[in-house]
Amino acid sequence: MTTLMPWNPFRELRSWHRDIDELFNRLFSSFPFEREREEMAMVPGWLPAAESFTKDGTHIVRLDLPGVDPKDIDVSVVNDTLVITGHRKTSEEVKEKEYHYKEIGYGKFERRLALPKGVDGEKIKASYRNGVLELSIPLPAELAGKKIPILIEEGQTKKLAA
Repeated sequence: MTTLMPWNPFRELRSWHRDIDELFNRLFSSFPFEREREEMAMVPGWLPAAESFTKDGTHIVRLDLPGVDPKDIDVSVVNDTLVITGHRKTSEEVKEKEYHYKEIGYGKFERRLALPKGVDGEKIKASYRNGVLELSIPLPAELAGKKIPILIEEGQTKKLAA
């Protein structure tokens, strides 16, 4: 038995958007490599993948920067924002016209991440290992988090155990 759902115009638009994206992907993927190379050259810079999490009262930020010389990376704090900029240089051994396909981004990049309130920018530590930049940001005590115990009543414990 089918159920009736109210009409949602945005659901229709998302569906059309997916269909149009698929159509464009099929059309443009059949062009020769020369066209792809020209389109890739128009993309300014690139954006490295990042992750952030909190562990033991420290906020950790990691960026994947394979092929980037650590000397070409700059980390700074502007107001309450962590700014990471850098540059990945192109390979000199392969000329641009010799590429068939290229997904790796070259050139300048910049990532801006909001810092939690109260973070002391002077205490941020950065390390670079195996192409990964890791930033350790000590959190103030009030932001480090507090574990809240859960009180379980006797009657509920028996129900859960059954």
